[in-house]
Amino acid sequence: MRVVITGHKGQLGQALQQELACEELYGLDLPEHDIADPTTIVDAITALRPEVVIHTAAMTDVDGCERNPELAFRVNTLGTHNIALACERCGATMIHISTNDVFDGTLGRPYYEWDPPSPRSIYAQSKAAAELSVRTLLHRFYIVRTAWLYARGGSNFVTKIIAAADRHGTLRVVTDEVSSPTYAPDLAQAVARLLRTGHYGIYHFTNSGFCSRYEWARKILDFSGRAHIPVEPITTLQWSRAAPPPLYSPLVNFMGAALGITLRPWEEALQEYFAGHEP
Repeated sequence: MRVVITGHKGQLGQALQQELACEELYGLDLPEHDIADPTTIVDAITALRPEVVIHTAAMTDVDGCERNPELAFRVNTLGTHNIALACERCGATMIHISTNDVFDGTLGRPYYEWDPPSPRSIYAQSKAAAELSVRTLLHRFYIVRTAWLYARGGSNFVTKIIAAADRHGTLRVVTDEVSSPTYAPDLAQAVARLLRTGHYGIYHFTNSGFCSRYEWARKILDFSGRAHIPVEPITTLQWSRAAPPPLYSPLVNFMGAALGITLRPWEEALQEYFAGHEP
């Protein structure tokens, strides 16, 4: 199978390359390829004649998106529109990676695949608009929403917590932002399985279970040998940031579970992240 992965240098892109190593893979990423440039990226993809395009490339700096809305929409919305258009032209199936941030976190329960998006931040709005482009331009697509992604070798919540703990010797972490940490290799495995089903649609893939940022930070410290580091629980009102996060946005994997595709508990995945790995 001929597969193009956009954003192949990122956390998920690298995990997908390992998971799909037996396939014919092509990676597109900056600086060589700009997904927001419609004059080049569409031609670059169609020239490769892929059967599948897995679109992981995005501007994921949520606060940065809030400070630069035009760039956020250019990369996340226009960029996705360009990838979808390329898929339409060459007849490829598209897998678009989206986010729990498309929900505002006020529903009071975990979100199902069919719940209507209600984005708050600029990042969330740009990703919700990207989903709309995929649904509008294509018939054969998968939209995979995930949350709180991390992997070895990347910059993420895990690495930031460890760095802050080592630098300051104490932490302050919010207790009222709740979702599901997701280990990129687990997500890549789920995406690879989904790809082979032919059951197109919207899916929610996160490691099972959910926690607050505070609870996640506490587990990170425990598993990395830093259980002695004190962590002060605070609320989001006490932690100033540019973009408002969805406070309660766990995702229900209803559609994927019906196909037998589930991800293990987030605690098990986090433990594996640290197994045999210098924290």
